[in-house]
Amino acid sequence: MTKEYVKGDLPEKAAILQRDGKTYAIAPHIPGGIVYPETLRKLADIAEKYGAAALKVTSAQRIAVVGLKEEDLDSAWGELGMKPGAAIGLCVRSVKICPGTTFCKRGKQDSVGLGLKLDEKYHGMQLPSKFKMGVSGCQNSCSETIIKDVGIVGTAKGFNVSVGGNAGPRPRLGEVVAKDLSEEEVLDLVDRIINFYKGYGKSKRIGAMIDEIGIEKFKEGVGL
Repeated sequence: MTKEYVKGDLPEKAAILQRDGKTYAIAPHIPGGIVYPETLRKLADIAEKYGAAALKVTSAQRIAVVGLKEEDLDSAWGELGMKPGAAIGLCVRSVKICPGTTFCKRGKQDSVGLGLKLDEKYHGMQLPSKFKMGVSGCQNSCSETIIKDVGIVGTAKGFNVSVGGNAGPRPRLGEVVAKDLSEEEVLDLVDRIINFYKGYGKSKRIGAMIDEIGIEKFKEGVGL
């Protein structure tokens, strides 16, 4: 008897199978969720042209085009002319960014400037497990930094960095490992954290790695 083919996500087309088992969602990369009118018009035009079920704002600050037929995926991506968001796979999935001092009256630090630098360098980078970052410009923490693998929060004195947070079935709060850093010091620390995590060699979230080796050994490994 021939085994029945079961559809799934299509990583090569950056497409996620939907609940109906027939259609797909695509989510173009929108760094920091900062989007301009021409991009919104393009997304709306593509959604209408290919009969999408909806446009969905995602938790990763993207706009997903939901309910596309498989045969339309290549054309939709080609006409959008945008890079895919890293919505699936063992990689840096997203860098969530609050408005910070660029837009928000409560901002203490430039979360947008720092977040976009992190996004440009790390978005989509292959790692032992999925990896999310958040950058908030003040301690209201609108980017949910404490449940990110790396969370960065602005204060009047600089940035605080937490590591090891995640949501999901086994939620974990991140642990603050550094305080009052400059932007340059944050960028350097994040690079050391990611390089240490790469060398860990097990397919576990960074929080699970810290639970296994201990926070002191982690801090020693990243030079803190």
